[in-house]
Amino acid sequence: MLERTDGGQAQPALIVGSIGLDTVQTPFGSVTDALGGAASYAAAAASFYAPVRLVGVVGEDFPSPYLELLKARGVDLAGVEVRSGRTFRWSGYYEYDLNTAHTVSTHLNVFESFRPRLPEAYRDSPYLFLANIDPELQLSVLEQVLHPALTLCDTMNYWIESKRKHLLAVLERVDVVLLNDAEARQLCDTTNLVAAARSILGMGPRAVIIKKGEHGAVMCTGRSHFSAPSFPLEEVRDPTGAGDSFAGGLVGFLAYAGDPCERNLRKAIVFGSVMASYNVEDFSLNRLLSLTPELVLERYRQFHDISHFEQA
Repeated sequence: MLERTDGGQAQPALIVGSIGLDTVQTPFGSVTDALGGAASYAAAAASFYAPVRLVGVVGEDFPSPYLELLKARGVDLAGVEVRSGRTFRWSGYYEYDLNTAHTVSTHLNVFESFRPRLPEAYRDSPYLFLANIDPELQLSVLEQVLHPALTLCDTMNYWIESKRKHLLAVLERVDVVLLNDAEARQLCDTTNLVAAARSILGMGPRAVIIKKGEHGAVMCTGRSHFSAPSFPLEEVRDPTGAGDSFAGGLVGFLAYAGDPCERNLRKAIVFGSVMASYNVEDFSLNRLLSLTPELVLERYRQFHDISHFEQA
């Protein structure tokens, strides 16, 4: 975990979402029943910056070494339920266009009846990230947290189509919403991302962060616009979980900083981009789990160098 130079302590980040087993094939290799799920990626990324509290569900077949890997990263697993049945599984593949995942199968299993219940000790979590789950479940978590300093949520096209009413209710209550460019256009029925961001701001959040994959990420607030590049990688092996790693790095850094001001939001987007850029270099969470704080800071400085320019 990164150490604060002022001697202060990072605050806890609560992450709620899916924990699963992924079977993935890309032109550069494949894995079967590897550790996956949005919350797993987000928790691993956030753990470099702050203590993480994880809420999710797995089945009896979930390999215990995977939980030990997260625990070794300092992730608090008191909110992870182990239920009778099989773990959530996703299977898919990528062709040479690594921006597009092709789903072969999705089996919700125990995740289908998942109802997040926060341990009492989690209810005072100052930073909350609601990973991509049913908006009704996101609302139930918002009801359980007491006085968070910052709430963030992710979503996807399926919820925009099938649970729009509940998703809009979530957007009214969270501070920051993350979604990709296609989802932003779908939600706002426009091809223009700037117009989409302004429309989403009108729905409630104070910041909208639009993920653009290999083209970086942009943030819009009521007063400003910020754009961060992607990192120029020579090798990408598996893009699964890149967006979740981005979100985890973002919320983790904000919990580390302890102040969700716009200056820190901008830095958090870059730290999130750092985690996403490392994540895609290997399958599953392998690269995240082998990282060191020194490598994180080194790539952050490289991001600064490639995007810095002088005033005219």
